[in-house]
Amino acid sequence: MKILVTGGAGYIGSVLVPELLKAGHKVRVLDSLIYNQNPLLLHFIDENFEFIKDDIRNVEAVKKAVAGVDVIIHLAAIVGAPACKRDPKLAEEVNYTGTVNIVNACTDSQKFFFASTGSVYGKVEGICTEDIPTNPLSEYGDTKLRAEQAVMQAGNAIAYRFATAFGLAPRLRLDLLPNDFVAKALREKYLLIYDKDFKRTFVHVRDIVRAYIFGIEHFDAMKNEVYNVGSEKMNRTKEEIANLVRERIPFEIEYAEKGIPDPDQRDYEVSYQKIARHGFDTEISLEKGIQELIDGLNALPEQGRFSNV
Repeated sequence: MKILVTGGAGYIGSVLVPELLKAGHKVRVLDSLIYNQNPLLLHFIDENFEFIKDDIRNVEAVKKAVAGVDVIIHLAAIVGAPACKRDPKLAEEVNYTGTVNIVNACTDSQKFFFASTGSVYGKVEGICTEDIPTNPLSEYGDTKLRAEQAVMQAGNAIAYRFATAFGLAPRLRLDLLPNDFVAKALREKYLLIYDKDFKRTFVHVRDIVRAYIFGIEHFDAMKNEVYNVGSEKMNRTKEEIANLVRERIPFEIEYAEKGIPDPDQRDYEVSYQKIARHGFDTEISLEKGIQELIDGLNALPEQGRFSNV
């Protein structure tokens, strides 16, 4: 298949693109390189790889990128509540308007995957399933929900509402909770944690990639639905994550009752039974992913831009 990956040089894309090429697909990437790095340089020698440096806000560039592909995996976005709050106009233009540009350029036969987020739910009481009403509380959740709705209304699409990602990637992010905890434990030997009993759910970036490959292989059975992507085994509190890190490296933990409130009010368990019924489950545990982070971050320089804000 010929696959377009928007935002293919980002955190998820930098892991996804090599796996798609390895599986024998032709891969076209559309990315503006907003963070001034391209982790895909090794693939330029591959005749099945094509890179377009442009922006999903550019309608003509989007039309060119979409033309002739069988599958669109739309990752390009301003990701996370802090990054969207810092520049709400950019978040609206990229997350919503840019998505509409792609939807408008698609044909009915092209298969569309949209990278959504658990932030569309807002504050949840009880177990979070795909059927509960959405109520985004941040610019991030709001722009992603409206974009998701535009994609699903067009049809022939799958939307994945991902848990909080973690793990190493060529385009590394250290502003994701497990990644951040490990980085601070290693470098500062100290971690201040607010709201230690707040529960979050997590998914390794490689399992996110596996979900896309699984979706391509099972598209007809899964299409026109929204799926939470993660694992019930990784519904954990902040304190539990910190303790998993401290079992492996020594550092000091201080707990505080109140800090900067989470704009998305994430403190709940999530059900992943809907995608599990199709046969998908995650493979990488928090324990394995945390050890990967410890080993990898020990090999990194102290300085570097490894976050979205």
